[in-house]
Amino acid sequence: MIYIFLMVTLIGAVLHLFLSKTRTKNRIFEVFLLWFLVVMVGIGSIWAFMGHVFFADMVAAAIGWPAGSPFQFEVGIANLSYGILGLLCWKFRDNFWTAAVIAISTFYLGDAYGHIANIMQTGNIAAGNAGYALYADILVPLVLICLLIAYKATFKKPNELIEQEDDYLPKST
Repeated sequence: MIYIFLMVTLIGAVLHLFLSKTRTKNRIFEVFLLWFLVVMVGIGSIWAFMGHVFFADMVAAAIGWPAGSPFQFEVGIANLSYGILGLLCWKFRDNFWTAAVIAISTFYLGDAYGHIANIMQTGNIAAGNAGYALYADILVPLVLICLLIAYKATFKKPNELIEQEDDYLPKST
């Protein structure tokens, strides 16, 4: 399922840019970051919430966990909170995105640590523990952090734009 979320994210971002009049570097980073936050994190985390809460035994089997753990409900609720956070990124921008990327990256990288520790301690190489989930828990935060840094680095404040436009004028001494 993660591959579907990735494809929707990439196709959505490309179509968004295709239909957008502005295609600066900053706008490209902004659109890709937006789609990663809303689709990969927002919708993806809500999907994970539904799995952990409503199909707990099936998800536990995919991860290699014993069925029936009440902790799985708590993981599902954590996923719900990150899903809501990701969806809210559609409406709220700027420092909200920074906070969202920090929170989501902390959760995902913590999950990755848990998967790796579980693999090393128990040898659990179930697909939901050593496969797609582990890769996503590492790659999604890295992509989010890189996109956020690039977005912030290419952002021009209004006064910087004015100074840029006036570069052709002689400097007063």
